[in-house]
Amino acid sequence: MEISAVLLTLFIILVAAKIGGEIAEYFKQPAVLGELIAGVVVGVGALGLVKESDFINILAQIGAIILLFEAGVTSEYESFMKVKLWAFTVACVGVVLPFIFGYFVSHYYGLGVIESIFVGATLTATSVGITVRVFQDLGRIKSKEAQIVIGAAVVDDVIGLIILAVIIGIITSGSVSVINILRITGMAAFFLGGALIVGNVAAPTLLKFVHQMRVRGVLFVFAFAFCLIMAVASQAVGLAPIVGAFAAGLILSRTEHKEHVERQIKPVADIFVPIFFIMMGAAVNVSYFNPFNPANHSMLVFAALLFAVAVAGKLISGWAVFARVNKLMIGVGMMPRGEVGLIFAAYGLSHKIISQPLYVAILVMVILTTFVTPPILKAIIQRCPPNS
Repeated sequence: MEISAVLLTLFIILVAAKIGGEIAEYFKQPAVLGELIAGVVVGVGALGLVKESDFINILAQIGAIILLFEAGVTSEYESFMKVKLWAFTVACVGVVLPFIFGYFVSHYYGLGVIESIFVGATLTATSVGITVRVFQDLGRIKSKEAQIVIGAAVVDDVIGLIILAVIIGIITSGSVSVINILRITGMAAFFLGGALIVGNVAAPTLLKFVHQMRVRGVLFVFAFAFCLIMAVASQAVGLAPIVGAFAAGLILSRTEHKEHVERQIKPVADIFVPIFFIMMGAAVNVSYFNPFNPANHSMLVFAALLFAVAVAGKLISGWAVFARVNKLMIGVGMMPRGEVGLIFAAYGLSHKIISQPLYVAILVMVILTTFVTPPILKAIIQRCPPNS
């Protein structure tokens, strides 16, 4: 992709994102919903102005990393630690129920065992990016409900990785490697626990030293570099980079430079985060939703079933919290599958675990859960007082 093509694509993405966000806010909807719809309009399924490329996809991934880093920085660490048990509980329920629902719906729909297991696995994911952005747009990112959802989504990522490892083990060897599952679980726990413990000790000292330097922007640059190296470390142990980015933000939220980093990250996020949401919308092919095409009927019915159980499984997870919180808000916040579900689906198709029609059905489920969450979550948040 030539530099002129890249620059033109970025121009279209950023302008479309801001116009879409403005229109959404005009109709009193979260800006992220407008960005997603704008992505559909300029994407391959409609106007075809924005096409995927390796470079643009990398920028979109960086946008997701920055989004989670910002979410971590703006979080109250003490509040997050207070809800860690509830976050884990919500995550477990939000993984087990969708997996079971997805497996049995797929199995009774006529799919094989491996395909049914894989479909169940795709339903376990939670796209924290969508929910985080809605909480941010409405100024509720520090609420107890938001902290539970973010924490649960991080745990979801770890559990989803283990499930994927199990599926790969079944396919490649015909049996599940317990050692491999224990290794991945141990590495995930070691990374998350170790990062928070070591980071809480080292980060304040490092930032204090950096703060004495006189180069312009040095404090924020080092903070952002810390985010990047944590994302790299997260991927090195087999986790998604967004997990490391969120952990980095959470660590920096405990330092005396929290407000400075929080203020400086906003303009960076304003550039990169819309790329992530536009590209998510751009991947949608609107022809999948055409009910007048007989070839789509079977897929659309199955997609509708997947959507129903995907929503039900996550909604129920909100009631796993016995504390005084808005359980419906938590359940809805866990609904979107977003990029995590897309990654699962793409992996299954590329490794011939699932067929093309099944891939499309999963894709439709992911799209629907992603698009319906922002307006529903906004309506719930507006009815819920900030101190509830």
